[in-house]
This record gives sequence, C-alpha cells and structure tokens, in this order.
Amino acid sequence: MVDLCRRLAVALQEDEGLLQNLVVTDVFDERVEASIRRFQTSRGLEPTGICGRHTWERLVEAGYRLGDRLLYRRSPPLRGEDVADLQTKLGSLGFDAGRIDGIFGDLTAAALADFQRNVGLFPDGRFGTSTMEELLRLRTPADLGAVVASLREREELRHGPQSLAGSIITVAHLAGLDALVEAVRRNLTAAGASVVSLNHPDGSRLAAQANSAGARGFIAFVATSEPIGCTCSYYASYRWESPSGRRLAEALQQSVPHAAGVPALGTKGMSVPILRETRMPAVICEVAPTTALVQRSTEVASSVTDAVHRWLGVSEANNR
Repeated sequence: MVDLCRRLAVALQEDEGLLQNLVVTDVFDERVEASIRRFQTSRGLEPTGICGRHTWERLVEAGYRLGDRLLYRRSPPLRGEDVADLQTKLGSLGFDAGRIDGIFGDLTAAALADFQRNVGLFPDGRFGTSTMEELLRLRTPADLGAVVASLREREELRHGPQSLAGSIITVAHLAGLDALVEAVRRNLTAAGASVVSLNHPDGSRLAAQANSAGARGFIAFVATSEPIGCTCSYYASYRWESPSGRRLAEALQQSVPHAAGVPALGTKGMSVPILRETRMPAVICEVAPTTALVQRSTEVASSVTDAVHRWLGVSEANNR
C-alpha cells in the first residue's frame, strides 16, 4: 500500500488538483481509491478505483522520466512515459517513430537510429547519455511530434486500398458474441474484405494476433451490463490520439446504436491494452444490454459494413 501511494503521488504530482487529500498510508481508504480513479482517468484506463494488473503496470511506467534508463529494442519491449517522451521529441524533429504509445518498438528504434545518424552518432538505436544530449540540444515545439504521428496514420489509410477489396479487417470479441462476429465476418467478406475473426478474453493477446495478421482495421465488440447504450472507444494517450481510429469510432457510432436499438452514448479516447497495443486503427464497441447484439446481429453486422465504408470514404476525402 505504501508503495502504491508513493507511486500515485509521483504520477499525479504534475496534474493540478489531483493530489488533494492523498496521504501515504498502509490503509486502502476512499482517498486512495479516488486517487486511483483519477490516475486511471488521466491515463485512459477504466476508472474502477481498483489497482489491477494494467493499472499497476501504468503506474510503474509513469515513474520513468527521459534519461532515467537506457532505452533500446528488446522483447518484450520497454514501456514507459520516458519512451512516449522520446517518441514525441523524435517526431517533433521530423523522425517518424510511429504512434505515440510509450512502447519502444521497431519504428521507434529505427527513428532513433536515423536521428543518431543525422547528428553524427553511431546509429545503434540505443538511447543513452550522448544521444540524450544531442536530442535536448535541438529544441522544437513538442506538439509537432503529435503532428508527425498523425500524418503517418492518415497517409497509411490514404494510400491503402480505396475500398474494402483486398483489405484485412480484424473483428474480435472478448466472450459470448460468436454469432455476431460471424454475421459481421459474412457481411464484410461479401463486401470484398478479408476478415480475421478473433476471440480471447485478454486484450493484449487479441492485439498481438491482429498485428500478426497485418490488419488494416480492428473492431472489437464487448457486451456490457450498463449503461444501456453503445459507446465506441479509440486509442488516445500521452496527449495524442489516433485520428483514423477516432474516425472509425465515429462512423460506427453513427450506425451501430440505431441497428442495435440502443442509445448512442458517443465516442471516447482510451488507452486500454487492446487499443494501445494494436498497430492499426482500432475501436472497441461496447453495447448494453447483451440481447441488443444477440437478437439484432444481422442488423448490427450490416451497420458495421456501412460504417467501415464511410470510414474509408471520410478518411480519403479529408486527406486529398
């Protein structure tokens, strides 16, 4: 408990107002629970007030500042807010480190090596003292890093297939929606897409499988108990959001609630593993009650195909 409170204090110290009433204690009380909820909200996690595995991992990641440790490509990859800061700074200088997700993957390593090459350092893709000195010497507005990451995602969609023909779309569910996913698969296949259907309770496993498939888009369905309605979530974290993921979420929000016969509850940016770890635009579509998805699977499946078509059309029109 004491370690948890200390990590919360470090993670929230820069967020004005979030440390009120937080005391380092060995008792889990309402103040600690409230602080966990605030931390979860600030990091795009579900604000449950419970420090489960994913919340604890993000707390540990939040403790890293750029320069605290050597950063390099390894398996499993290094994660942390220091990695996100590095990705943002590289992007601000025009080096494409990919989406800002705090995960040190191949794109980040390649961008770092390219930067090192340009400043006369050995391009080993390892971020140490010498590389940090060069990176900090070149100061550029940090928000440009988000611009570079967004442009990459928009360009990937713009230069991809101009229709569903030839596109790989991953459709997944965490449990209990096999009939819906099968209906969606049939509809998208009839429209020309190659569909990969996935089912696993662990979001990280689903993300890894979608990445292996080389999917162009990822849609996961989750049946919830409340609130009644439909919410579509896309990846957003570290003051950056997936522009293509948001467009897909908005397209689905326009169609799925009506088809399921439930209220449209809007879209939101989240950083849960299934969204953070996919390498393509991804959306989680949560619907309550479950019967809305089961009894209206045919209508929902048709609405998903319509939404994906609009997603491609809207993205292409905005990027001409």
